[in-house]
Amino acid sequence: MRNYEKMRRQPEQNKEGFKCSHCRRWVSTSEFIGTHHRNHCPSCLWSKHVDLDKAGDRKASCDAGMEPLGITLKQAGFDKYGRSRRGELMLIHHCTNKDCNKISINRIAGDDNPESILRVFEGSQTIDDNLREEITKAGIRLLTESDRKKIKTQLFGKS
Repeated sequence: MRNYEKMRRQPEQNKEGFKCSHCRRWVSTSEFIGTHHRNHCPSCLWSKHVDLDKAGDRKASCDAGMEPLGITLKQAGFDKYGRSRRGELMLIHHCTNKDCNKISINRIAGDDNPESILRVFEGSQTIDDNLREEITKAGIRLLTESDRKKIKTQLFGKS
């Protein structure tokens, strides 16, 4: 029943994709984008608050827009050769529902616009101190100007 109710609230969604609630562009949920649980737009990078505890659980009842605030790195163990992982870029999203205000991270998908990602990073350099503190409290490291080269290398390759 819950999935049916969500589909009724979001008629612009089907199994092939959904319409972005922010910029209104069509977003494909193809398996070839590099993530199994697509909930953000590759153009404007806005997300929808649909997950509660983990990516893909679709248990959140909020359904508000989630603004892309900044970029972080996934901090996860070692690769199959025992080398420390460099960390993939991830988006930091903030729920626009004032009663919720959840801060979460989202994997970048293969079709996300790298220029949009860079703009989110640049905008994050002027985030107010209160929001910066909330991000830190959530255990997320907001990338700073000192990380710019690393970000550009991951987005555009070595220059």
